[in-house]
Amino acid sequence: MGRRKGGIGIALVTVAALAGVSACGGGGSSDNGASGDDGKASGKPSASASPSPAKPKGPPMLLETIMPQSDTTVGVAMPVSVVFTNPVAAKARASVEKHMKVSTSQPVQGAWHWFGDKRADWRPKTYWPSGTQVKVVADMKGVSNGNGRYGTHSYTHTFKVGDDVRADVSVSGHTLKVTRNGKAVRTLSINAGSAQYPTWNGTMAVIDKQKKVHMTSCSVGISCDKGSPNYYDLTLPWDVHLTQSGTYVHYSTGDPNPGSGSAQGSHGCVHLSLSDAKWFYDQVKQGDPITITGSPRAKAPADNGYADFNLSWDQWLAGSGSGEGTSATL
Repeated sequence: MGRRKGGIGIALVTVAALAGVSACGGGGSSDNGASGDDGKASGKPSASASPSPAKPKGPPMLLETIMPQSDTTVGVAMPVSVVFTNPVAAKARASVEKHMKVSTSQPVQGAWHWFGDKRADWRPKTYWPSGTQVKVVADMKGVSNGNGRYGTHSYTHTFKVGDDVRADVSVSGHTLKVTRNGKAVRTLSINAGSAQYPTWNGTMAVIDKQKKVHMTSCSVGISCDKGSPNYYDLTLPWDVHLTQSGTYVHYSTGDPNPGSGSAQGSHGCVHLSLSDAKWFYDQVKQGDPITITGSPRAKAPADNGYADFNLSWDQWLAGSGSGEGTSATL
């Protein structure tokens, strides 16, 4: 189960409340920032800004969000994700990237990658080293977006990479294995998507988590017919959000005892028992990588939430304006 579609970012103000109707669903293709149709609209923490007034040369180029939120602790797969309010022309992207400086407490190889013309993510070549301090300065003052707009602000974000917490989900094996800093912690029993509504494969960094989410089949076009076996309208607990299109790891009242002995399949989500769902919810944070294998479905599109590591490094660099580089030193 999951929620209706939505973009990855909102205005540069403060933390936004998570809201909306949800449902895990079936297939679909990627769009800018949100894709698929197992869908949910996320409420996202917004970026903080420190404006420096300047007289623009033309209409302003503004940032809608910078993620992760400043002063947070995130997982090893969390990218820096910048969303612009207006399109950035291909010819201007290398210049824009050079004005978005990533500095770290230890050298990290990485690069920017554009998803469409409004979203640019910076990710390390491999996962962040645990404990890394990160500072992002997007000095857009006077910078052109190539479409007649110019930046007027400088934005600064700082965050920390916390413990290396990972989860590996085997759809065919009905298991979810959790490790922390390379050590096995616990293996949980799960059910994943059905043959009709398979779960995305691939690595998805946790977007956010909620204690309760309202999920409906109608919101993602599965069924609005209350008489259909695929109809549901439920509020379910302990929801860890994996894709913008609505994939969650969570508890479902329709599948209370998941595992190899149960034939119950989901509409694309990963189901845990109630106690396991609560335990898993307490273990993970934004940016922790959840890797799913064994599903007949393709890997989640890289811009479907924060599934950036579903692209190979060569694929990542193909979408960069300025190419690979090493972070500056804090």
